[in-house]
Amino acid sequence: MVILITGASHTGKTLLAKKLIEKHLFPCLSIDHLKMGLIRSGNTTLTPEDDEELTAYLWPIVREMIKTAIENNQDMIVEGCYVPFDWATGFDDFYLSRIRFVCLCMTDSFIDANITAIRLHESDVESRGEVCPDAETLKRDNAVYREGFGETPGAVTLIGDDYEGTIERLVSEI
Repeated sequence: MVILITGASHTGKTLLAKKLIEKHLFPCLSIDHLKMGLIRSGNTTLTPEDDEELTAYLWPIVREMIKTAIENNQDMIVEGCYVPFDWATGFDDFYLSRIRFVCLCMTDSFIDANITAIRLHESDVESRGEVCPDAETLKRDNAVYREGFGETPGAVTLIGDDYEGTIERLVSEI
């Protein structure tokens, strides 16, 4: 099985991946690590701020890595922001039946009520060089993911009142 985790910045993708690694002992591919490896090695002229271009550049590589894992009956967790909204079109039913897709999104009310905690916990799992965006930017980013992946049945997991409970529920379900 391949577990594909995406969502807006600061939603807990890496935290969920870490908990699933601990539960299943699956290897994990961080799309952010792949991005930085390609940028730092000079294999691309893109920068960390080139989000749309990075998705177009990284996704074909990640997609084929997922196919390779499935073809070799290997389990893997893949997490990161650079998953296009039409990600599933690159897979036939054989592959799709072996992928568990999760998109994490925070509700506006959760962001409003918890912006201080979001900022306090932004580096709990991984060190971040950037500063957490303001609440309005986070709301816009989360809305983009909710709308973009909203057509995929059951794909968007909304983080409302209970962040920890939502993450733990996902871990128990996967």
